[in-house]
Parts: sequence; structure tokens; C-alpha cells
Amino acid sequence: MAPTRWRRALLLFPLVLGLAGLVGCANAGLIGSNSAQANTTAGGESTSPRVGEALSESNPDQKALSAHLRTKGAVFYGAWWCPACFQQKNLFGKQAGNSLPYVECDSEDGRERCKAAGIRAFPTWELKGKPRLEGVQSLEELKAWSGFPSSAEAAARP
Repeated sequence: MAPTRWRRALLLFPLVLGLAGLVGCANAGLIGSNSAQANTTAGGESTSPRVGEALSESNPDQKALSAHLRTKGAVFYGAWWCPACFQQKNLFGKQAGNSLPYVECDSEDGRERCKAAGIRAFPTWELKGKPRLEGVQSLEELKAWSGFPSSAEAAARP
């Protein structure tokens, strides 16, 4: 009888871990925990990946939006273990996703920045003078929010 309980527990363990990650992703009140300490070097630098590698190559529009967000001073707050943050980054593709203005909230320096910024959920986007965006945003939503020029506006520029 005992082996059956162990088997059941082993089967449920990944599910419990997955749900805990989703809850933590939606509720960044867990920021400030010591979960990243096992993933740091002696110098305090994070050895954890930055949200993960996007799955596809970036197109010119994705690259332009990423550059625009950096230029405007937007900030994308997230955590390497957050599935929604990976989904957000993946919308940009590899190259543009890797150049996003990203703050890793589960690193020594990032925890302080995120706490000071009052980050409560992942992903969170901030841009001075604009309302804060929480949760995964489409590229179109980010374009409208950040004032990204439309194709017609960009073509009209000299």
C-alpha cells in the first residue's frame, strides 16, 4: 500500500510545483524571497537564465518595437521562472527579446529595483507618464501604449 502512495505523490509533485510557479508569477508579493540565493555566484551575480530564449527569429517589426521601447525608457519587469514572462519575451522573437529593457526581479540587484518600483505582478511594463501595464501584452498593445509610430508615420519621415 505504501508504494502506491509514493507513486501518487511523485506524480502530483510536478503539478504542485507548476501551480506554485503560476501563482508566484501572478502575485509578485513573493519578491524578496531567498529563492535565487542557490542560483548566485560568490559575487552575488545571478546564474539563472534571463526569462529563457525565445523560440523564433525576430522580424524587423519586432526589432523596431524593442528598440523603440528601450529608446523611450520603458522597463519590462519579470522573473526567469515566470511562464507569462517567457510568453511576453517570446512575442518579440530571439533577437528583439534579448534586447528588451528587462529587469530580472529574482536576482540580488533586481529584487531591490522591483521592490522600490512596487512591482506586484509579472510581467509588468513601466514607462514614465504612462499607466503601468501588468500581465502579458500584445505587440499592438505595447505599440499603442509606448507611442510607436505606425507604418504610415514612419514612411512619411525623411
